[in-house]
Amino acid sequence: MTRAALAVLMALAACGSDDSSGESDGGGAAGEDGGGGDGDARVAGEVCTDPVFTTSDPNGGWSDGGYYVHNNMWNCDAYPCVETLSACSYSSFFAVANMNDDSHDGAVKSYPNVHKDYDAPVLSSFAAISTTFAAESPHVGIYNVAYDIWLNGVATDGSNEIMIWTENYNQVPAGDQAATVTLGSATWDVYRTGDGGYIAFVPTEVMTSGAIDLLELFDWVASQGWIAADSTVGQIGYGVEIVSTDGSDARFDFTDFSITDR
Repeated sequence: MTRAALAVLMALAACGSDDSSGESDGGGAAGEDGGGGDGDARVAGEVCTDPVFTTSDPNGGWSDGGYYVHNNMWNCDAYPCVETLSACSYSSFFAVANMNDDSHDGAVKSYPNVHKDYDAPVLSSFAAISTTFAAESPHVGIYNVAYDIWLNGVATDGSNEIMIWTENYNQVPAGDQAATVTLGSATWDVYRTGDGGYIAFVPTEVMTSGAIDLLELFDWVASQGWIAADSTVGQIGYGVEIVSTDGSDARFDFTDFSITDR
């Protein structure tokens, strides 16, 4: 929870000027709430080769199409970290990171991501919430490519963090395994902390791309009594939690992202 709370505070602090042409001066306005956010810039499946935005700022970010692309080196003050994020659009961006786990504490250092912010609509007000994703990772070090979703506030007292680990490389979720469930076309091992504030869905097979019915997942969590039926949506993000790249440069590519809600 400390990871997420710090990450959200950094994202909120980033609200301000927005430089869409090059190096960030510290961030941009937070992602705007809207429909699916599928602007003209989105071309699913494209690797970013000619970025319009690049930042090495630990809190640098860029608003595009109702989403916010965020470098989010939230825990790098205590560790040696280098990370540069480059974006062609909200659905086509990459991060090049250099970190290690020489301390052997397994600490997450950063979460470069794209996310959409919501103004606390109740889950029951949605007829659908679905998402598409695609990513390519380097298979070195320790990391998990994952959705990070906040309900009932964003990193506040009483909020719920739900993660969906689409690809796990040498990482371990917090909490204990509480269930195994098949939702959509995937089977998930579900982890949960004792206080219920953190829930992680880990697929039994790696998912490098695909689509997820988020509302179905939320409804299942509510059916377990783990969140209230009248829970609200705060933020939905997709990126990679990086612990280590074994001390060498490693590139993480994101080539699709969208949220459709109504």
